[in-house]
Amino acid sequence: MKEIVQRLVLGASITAGMSAIAIPAQAGSLTNVTISGSAASDYLVYGVQGNNTVRIPSNLTNVQQVLDGNAQSPTGNVELRASSEQSNFNFSQNTTLSGTINGEILTLSSLTASDWFGTGTSINTTYGANTLATRWFNDFLVNAGKGNLVGTSLATSAFNLFVQIRGFQRTSDPNISYVNQDDTTGFITIGLAGHFDLKAYYSSPNSGFATFAKLLPNGFQASEVVKYTYNGVTDYLYSFRATRSGLTASEGTDTQSHSGNYEVGFQGIVPASTPTPEPSVVLGLAGIVGFVVTKRKSKKVFR
Repeated sequence: MKEIVQRLVLGASITAGMSAIAIPAQAGSLTNVTISGSAASDYLVYGVQGNNTVRIPSNLTNVQQVLDGNAQSPTGNVELRASSEQSNFNFSQNTTLSGTINGEILTLSSLTASDWFGTGTSINTTYGANTLATRWFNDFLVNAGKGNLVGTSLATSAFNLFVQIRGFQRTSDPNISYVNQDDTTGFITIGLAGHFDLKAYYSSPNSGFATFAKLLPNGFQASEVVKYTYNGVTDYLYSFRATRSGLTASEGTDTQSHSGNYEVGFQGIVPASTPTPEPSVVLGLAGIVGFVVTKRKSKKVFR
């Protein structure tokens, strides 16, 4: 009976020890990356030097390296379809970044005119049509505090202005900072580098958005849009809430680029794996068992 009680005490001690030691959630990242698409060479890679992002050679080794960060510590970004601001930009082509995350293939892509306005020979750029462009623009207005304009003639005018200044092209070249998956929940998060204060950038004379900026409140935030394909599903992700990345671009006149981190995500497949205890858990169990064994030996000596 005494041995049974001792075994129960030992079991309870081990259980208590395990519950007292927190096991952090693990995160899977994107591996085996490739760059493709109809404009496969149109991408830029930015690494980190101090508190700045800097251009580094555009190759797969560097692409893999800069995607290993997270929201607290971004390690650079990959800009897809980097030529979107050029006047001769071909809006029918895309650049894609693909890789494997916990055994599943994930593809991230820049957007084309067909993504925004529909497929077929006639692309509908009309505000109010059932397109991604209309849905996104309405979300844009709501988050700018202009939700009362949705569906009105003023919204139509603003939409047409955004088309005129090539706003959709320039919202179609996402800068991918990181791709991670929670190994417990399966949720996949993607970091999009952008402006922490988009209104300030839009207001600058060289941006091309100065007239449109007057519609926006101070401190307005909006990410670029990324297209993803995963497990047979294709959809689009964007955000109107940013955290500070702690980084700013070191090249060009737009030094506030990459200052904001917009985290977007979707539910992925929960990885099938058997959890293994952390080293701290093993050491904790060893200490508990050693303590119990020592107590048993001391009791025998002093009987």
